[in-house]
Formats: sequence, C-alpha cells, structure tokens
Amino acid sequence: MTDDDESDSVAQMFAPPRRSSLALSTAIALVFGTCGLCCAETPTPAGSEGLEFFEKRIRPILVAHCYECHSADRKKQEGGLFLDSRSALLKGGDSGPAIIPGDPEKSLLITAVRHADKDLKMPPEQKLSATQLDDLTAWVKQGAPDPRLATSAGTVDSRPKSGMTLEEGRKFWAFQPVQDRPVPAVTDQSWPLTPIDNFILNRLELAGVAAAPRADKRTLLRRVTFDLTGLPPTPNDLAEFLADDSPQAFEKVIDRLLSSPHYGERWGRHWLDVVRYADTCGNASDYPVPQAHRYRDWVISAFNRNLPYDQFVREQIAGDLLGGESEEIKFERIKATGYLAIARRFGGDRVGEHHLTIEDTIDNVGRAFLGSTISCARCHDHKFDPFTSHDYYGLYGIFSSTRYPFPGAEVGRQQVDFVPLMTPAAIDELLKPHREKVAAAEAEVNRLQAVEAEAKKLPDSDEKKTQLEAAAKALKEARQKHQAVQKEAPPIADAYAVAEAKPENAKIHLRGDPKRLGDEVPRHFPAILGGQELPPENATSGRLQLAEWLSSPQNPLTARVMVNRIWQQHFGKGIVQTPNDFGRQGKPPTHPELLDYLAARFVESGWSIKAMHKQILLSRTWQLTSEEVATSARLDPNNELFWKFTRRRLDAEALRDSILFVSGQLDETPAGAHPFPPAASWGFTQHNPFNAVYETRRRSVYLMQQRLRKNPYLAIFDGADPSSSTAVRLPSTTPLQALFLMNDSFAHDSAAKLAALAIASQAEEPKRIEFLYQTTLTRAPNSEEVSECSDFLQKYRAALAAKGAPPPQVEPEAWSALARVLLSGNEFAFVD
Repeated sequence: MTDDDESDSVAQMFAPPRRSSLALSTAIALVFGTCGLCCAETPTPAGSEGLEFFEKRIRPILVAHCYECHSADRKKQEGGLFLDSRSALLKGGDSGPAIIPGDPEKSLLITAVRHADKDLKMPPEQKLSATQLDDLTAWVKQGAPDPRLATSAGTVDSRPKSGMTLEEGRKFWAFQPVQDRPVPAVTDQSWPLTPIDNFILNRLELAGVAAAPRADKRTLLRRVTFDLTGLPPTPNDLAEFLADDSPQAFEKVIDRLLSSPHYGERWGRHWLDVVRYADTCGNASDYPVPQAHRYRDWVISAFNRNLPYDQFVREQIAGDLLGGESEEIKFERIKATGYLAIARRFGGDRVGEHHLTIEDTIDNVGRAFLGSTISCARCHDHKFDPFTSHDYYGLYGIFSSTRYPFPGAEVGRQQVDFVPLMTPAAIDELLKPHREKVAAAEAEVNRLQAVEAEAKKLPDSDEKKTQLEAAAKALKEARQKHQAVQKEAPPIADAYAVAEAKPENAKIHLRGDPKRLGDEVPRHFPAILGGQELPPENATSGRLQLAEWLSSPQNPLTARVMVNRIWQQHFGKGIVQTPNDFGRQGKPPTHPELLDYLAARFVESGWSIKAMHKQILLSRTWQLTSEEVATSARLDPNNELFWKFTRRRLDAEALRDSILFVSGQLDETPAGAHPFPPAASWGFTQHNPFNAVYETRRRSVYLMQQRLRKNPYLAIFDGADPSSSTAVRLPSTTPLQALFLMNDSFAHDSAAKLAALAIASQAEEPKRIEFLYQTTLTRAPNSEEVSECSDFLQKYRAALAAKGAPPPQVEPEAWSALARVLLSGNEFAFVD
C-alpha cells in the first residue's frame, strides 16, 4: 500500500470530531498547514533585527569603503550614485538601481563588490573580505533593511548622532531601578491564587476582559510536563495525579518535574538558544570543537542544580577567576567560561578577524544578560538607545585582554590555548610514563648516532661500508620510533574556555575599522548602567569586575531580562515580547508593574530559577484553558492581557524527543562528546568545510550543532540559529514538515516501534487502541474513536492483503499506520 493509498483510505474512514485522530494527510495538514492554529498567536519577528544587522555589519562597510565616493558630502558623486540612504540605493546611479531587495544576484552593488565585472568594481583598488561580501549578500537577501533617511535637500542621514541621551535614558523604563511593586487590589478576590494573578486580573477588570476558565487536571499535567521537561507525561503520571485530591497535588507534580534530570535538558536548551551554542567554531572551514560539549553539559547541570542566576552569570563571564573550594569546583567554573569561548571565529587562520569575535562576544553579552543591543555602538553611538562608542570600547578592552582558545583553521590546524582541566601535578603524573618512553627513544637515537659516528672514523673498507649501512638503517628506525612515541602522548582533559591575557585598554576603532584607531578608552561598564571603571592599577582583564557589575541587584536589567525569559517560555511570549531588546526599538512591557514585582521576588529568593517557576506555575493565570471567550477575543485578540493560555505547537526538540519517548526508543542518558573524526585527519578548508550529522537516540539537546549549517531535522522544524542569538523561535509552516512525518524513515521506524509496543501490551484490539491513545495523548479514546480506529484497521488489513502483503506483515503494518496517524495529529503536536 502506498502513502497516497493510506492517506486516501484513512481520510474516508475518519470524521473530524474535536478530539478524533484524523486521517494521516488531514492530521498533517492541521499540524503544519493551518494558519489559525500555527500562526494566529505567534509573535511576529522583531522589526529591529534587520536594522541591527545593518548597524553592526553593513553601515561600517559603507562608511569605511563607499562614502568617500558615494555620499552627500562629496560635491560630485562617482557614477551619479549615492549610498548613504535607502532611497538612494533603490534609485541607484547612471547604471540603474544599486540593489534589488531580496535578490542579491540581480543587484549591481553585489556584482560590483564581488569584482565579477572587470568594468564594475567597488572598491576599485582592493576587494572586500569574504566576510564582508557574505554580510552584504545576506543583507540584500533579507530585503536590505536600512534605517537611514533622506532629506528633501538630498541623501543625508537625518538621524541624530545618538538616539537617546544619558538623561533621556535614565527616564526610559528599562534603565530605571527595579521597584518592588505593591500587589494591586482586585474586585473578584476569589480569583487570584498567587500575587501574579492580582496583577493580571487588575488589568483584565480595567479592560472589561473576562478570563477563560481553569484547565482540567489532564491538560495541566500535560502542559506542565512539557513546560518543565520537554517530554509528555506517562499514563502512570496521569493516574497518580488524578488520584491525588490534596490541595498540594499540583505542587507535588511541579516539585517532581523540577527534580528530574530532564528539567535541565529542557531549560538548558532554552539558554543555549540565547547564547547561540554550537559544536563548531564558525570560521571559514567551520572547524569542529570536540570540547564544546563541556559548556553545554555545564549549562544543563547548572539548571538541574538550581545554581543561583547571579552566580550563573558570574561563572560564565569569569569562572576561571573565581577559584573554588575544590579542584572539581574550580574546573567546573572553567568550563562555564565556554560561554565566551564559543563566540564565533572568522577568517581562515589563527589571526582571523579577532575584532569580529570580540564584537560577537559583546553582542551576546548585551542581548543575553541585559536585553540590549550594545554592539550597535561599535562604529558610532547607538542610534536608538543610550549606549555610546565609548561604552562599547570600554567593554571591548575587557575582552581584548582575555585569551580566547584557537580551535584550528585551514591555516593552522592545531588547537591552541585550550584550558587544562587537571592540576599541574596530575598532568606531570599522567605524562611521566610517556616522557620516560620518549626519553628512552631519544637516548636510543643518540646512541645510534654515536655508533654511526664511530663507524665513519674507520678506514675505508667493505667492513666500514657494512657497518655504516647497518648503523644508518638502525638510526632511521630509531628516529621513526621516536617520532611515533612522541605522538602517543595521553590526552590531557581540557576545555574550550578562556583565560587572562595581557591587560590593556582598547582604542576606539574609527568607523569600526580596527586599522584606524582613535582615543584610548578605560575599561568600564556602560554609563547608563553605572559606568563603573577599572582602577588604573588593576592588572587583570576586568572580567571579574564585569561579572559583578552584570549580576548586581542594582543593575536594572539583569533580573528583569531573566524573569521575562522564564515567563516567555511558560506563556509563549514575554511580558516584554522582544526578550533580547529592552530598548527603544523593542516592545514595551505589557505589564510593567508585574515585571518589576517578579524581578524583585527573583532577587529576594536568592536568584532561584526554580522558585520563579513555581510562582508562575501555581498561578491561576498559567492554569487557564486555551479555549476562546468570544467577548475577550474581540477586545484582546492577541491575548496581550493573558486572559487565556496560548495554544502552542511543540518545538523541534520536544517533537522529536516525544516521538522517541512514546515509541520506547529514547536513550535518557547524557550524551557527552560527539564522535568527531580524529583531529589528525582534519583538513577542512573554506571550500571543503566540516559537515556531519551524527545520529543518536538521545535527547535533541545533545544533537551536534554546526555553526554554519543547521542539523537537517532542526532546520525543517525551526530549530535555533547557531550563528546568532535566538530570543524567540518563530514556527513556520512548510511542506517539508508534512513530508517528514509522512515519509522520513525516523517517522516510520518510530511508528512501527510504537505499534509493536501496543501489540505486545494487549491481545484485544480495543485495548491496543486504548494503549496507543494513553501513550501518545495521555487519555483514553472515546467510543466513537475506538470504532473509527477499528474500522481503519479492518480496511487497512484488507488493502494490504489485496496487494499481496505476506500475512505476518499485515498486522504490524496496519497498527504502524494507525500509530503514524496519532503521531501526526494536532493533539500530539500541540500543547493546550
């Protein structure tokens, strides 16, 4: 039976009652093709992202290489072309429009900078770097977002030098101190279960919006289990929860899930999205970094241990400088600085374009911890927020005083400056036998050299010739052995981590060009956040002080940003819906008082992430159903006031992990290192970069992540971008997603294994159907669904027999088809 036959036959048998499992083709269409379910409640991409790319990557190129001949400051423009506003780019010059937004191949600007036409070269003297060419091409492909404006007099950028002064910044909500807001009064005092509910209900009552009812226990269990672990609950989990009538029943479930090792795997993945984790370095040949997983594993462990968030921040910025009560703790903190080490590398050699690696570091530190786009001040003062180039280079000096490990590249394949995870004494003890073996081999070489020298002193004769030949042969073999022994050194455990380098302040890069230096800037924290400076006598990089500044309770952003991320993952969107941008280009908070209340509680709890989970999950707001309330939907169609729970599709990892889990295939052990090829065999180049996919049945957080090329499965289902911070995943609806669930061997194999479990568990058909429903959907089927499934199985068996399928295959294939229908349905792929 073909897939088309299966889809058609199933479609004829299944009517679509609300909770019925639909036909395979229909189910997939609903999961991946229904805009009402997938898209209506999905936040739109932040409009600032493209502008930030322009500010960080494109404007510096135009200023440094193009404005000299193609700006309004020139009395005569070359070719009649202006490049200092978007409208001028679209208008073009004597040869036509400079860019065609969305189509770099038809854009004259791209042709010119590639030097593809001998008569059209920009800049004329020296071609831009490969990275700059890639950035320009990507920018045009994005549609050429550009904030520059033209005046009526010409193409002059009309924006002020700085978008927000320091005084204006101090009045902006995000940069004001966190205030411990009082819990507001509400009319319906019976509704709130926690203070969070008072803040939500207060706004609902003012707006005249009615909240949806509370969800039932099955819905809550499935929702909270996915929220905290990324896996579905088992039938036993549901039975225990339904049997517990105590007021603390749901709190017990939360505590159980928070203590599960799967919690750290789920919430560690959320953090890895933000910090753009990858197992390769991102340079031209995308060299693998086998040790990168140590940082990933540290993140997972930190969430499971409920490491206080302020310490979580400090260890990632300066863990190597914090020491520890034991060597084990010291080495764990060194692993944490893998956060800095995983910054993207550029170029094809060890030198590369290190200023871009530092820029990537500053960009992510700003976004991840401060919800700010500080790196937009690299070439000029920030166009929208109160960050100056002085602030940027105050941070730049801290990271330029830090030693980054070199992961290898096309020119220079050996790893350099990785940090040992062993004490010097332990390293000496480990290497002692090897050193002795090398010394012995070297001594043998020296002995044979002496023998050869003595033979050379003999008078010419046949005996001398014989002795010299024998000595030369023995010496050659001894040297080969010596070289082989040297390569047999036992590996020293090390980390992709940072260390201290020569401390020095940075000089401003004029227009972002590291070859054009301006004034020296003392290392300091941005002025709007306190402006603390390193004292002149400080002989360190300043990372330890930066870690303290970032994690200070007086910092107005750190606690707000993190509680907003936690809220976002529980509700599908944050109180601030642009989690990486709390500035003017981001969206303001929908509930600013609640955000401050949660931030104050977060600090008060000792920066406990698990305590914040409980505050949110025990609220009535989180426990509402996803059902529509007609009047509320009209008044607040986007659910800005959180009057209901937003129904969400499982993300890529949760979908894959759930399929593995319910089919009995999930390997629940941690993964450790990836099976990269031996380092001695690496010969990756810009034209032949590293590329691999390593299959595993472990959780998806352990999939190998390449920086320059997504894992194919994660690319299909909207996984995080390993090359830049992913603040919000935006689900897409594509034919590839449906085709994967219909045709991919993973989907077929998983359905077959699930069917085998059903067949082995029960002898009677209705019981097997119930097993499938309980396992996949955490509920029993109703009588209509049992009848539909039985009818489907009967017709499927008949169709298989008519096609001549061997009798032993008929039953497994029929049940496998039914399992595939359930795994492809809305109810499996969505969380209510």
